[in-house]
Amino acid sequence: MEDLSTAPTPCLPEDEADAVLVGRVWDPRYQGPRVVTVRGGHVVDLTDEFATVADLMEEHDPGQAVGAASGATRWSLRDLPGAQDGDRHLPHLLAPIDLQVVKACGVTFVDSMIERVIEERCGGDFTRAAAVRRLVLDTLGGSITAVTPGSEEANRVKEVLTAQGMWSQYLEVGLGPHPEVFTKAPVLSSVGHGSAIGIPSFSVWNNPEPELVLVVDSAGRIKGATLGNDVNLRDIEGRSALLLGMAKDNNGSCAIGPFIRLFHQGFTLDDLRSEEITLRVDGPDGFLLKGRNSLARISRSFEELVAATHGSHHQYPDGFALFTGTLFAPSQDRGEPGMGFTHRYGDTVTISSPRLGTLGNVTRPTGELPPWEFGIRAMTAYLARLRSPGGATVAAQ
Repeated sequence: MEDLSTAPTPCLPEDEADAVLVGRVWDPRYQGPRVVTVRGGHVVDLTDEFATVADLMEEHDPGQAVGAASGATRWSLRDLPGAQDGDRHLPHLLAPIDLQVVKACGVTFVDSMIERVIEERCGGDFTRAAAVRRLVLDTLGGSITAVTPGSEEANRVKEVLTAQGMWSQYLEVGLGPHPEVFTKAPVLSSVGHGSAIGIPSFSVWNNPEPELVLVVDSAGRIKGATLGNDVNLRDIEGRSALLLGMAKDNNGSCAIGPFIRLFHQGFTLDDLRSEEITLRVDGPDGFLLKGRNSLARISRSFEELVAATHGSHHQYPDGFALFTGTLFAPSQDRGEPGMGFTHRYGDTVTISSPRLGTLGNVTRPTGELPPWEFGIRAMTAYLARLRSPGGATVAAQ
């Protein structure tokens, strides 16, 4: 087999040789997902040892377990196409999680809290955003990015905005003692690197949200991390926070990948506290948008966000993936001055970071995406086939 150890692999971390990566590939031979790792540009099938990524995360040290695991080399990473057309006859990368619930924390950066306040003040009308943004920033009278949520200073900021008639429920989760935690996507509904992401026709103001995604086991222990795009419909959520589900959970609205980087030998959670996540949107109209999510500016620690999600109040027997929020809320005009940014179909969205690699997707109308069909029942049936005598033969039929 060709040696790919020095071949360029643009979706992988800059230090890919030192990274322990795990993901999933759709395998047409088995008509189901295979748990894989990447070694020297080759994709190695670990499914005989770990039937699901959730199983792997329950290991005491998943990174060590993957390093010690044997498996067949099945694919070259650079030969795996995207899955924009949902062709189950071709192998392609899937989201690297499977049985984990997908949770998300919102308003974890004060900067993004301000944008949520603006959305609410606009009532979801993007044409008013620029004027309302000036009003809010003038009222604040300076930056509040260093304010600690739940502190006396944070309470004073809430009082100032409320006194100026700018009370918002986003102030409570942005500056109060408890973070916002919500369910982003159903189990097995997330799409991976190379897949299309969906924008519903009923939204006219929407944007990508580049985020760090923590992968957590059933005991609440953070075992690794990956990148995510928490696609957001600003006009829908801006009309009412009670429409959060409509704004956040649609076909192809949750992209995760390309791989989970496991904590192991020289790579820990501390290495991600100052990670820079970059965003690039290349439009079919020639439009270019660039952004940055600097995790050093997050207002709540990763441990605090996980503790707000998992504990005596809530357990996740199959573990969970946790979006940690974004600093980035695009306000760059795409068309007429003051109209701000919104997606157009055909946008290429690229989210990258040095230690986690690159997640790339293209926007399409949700109604044109392949329907989501491989859910929990299909996964259960697939795993049963693999575990039955002659399961490989049965699965391949």
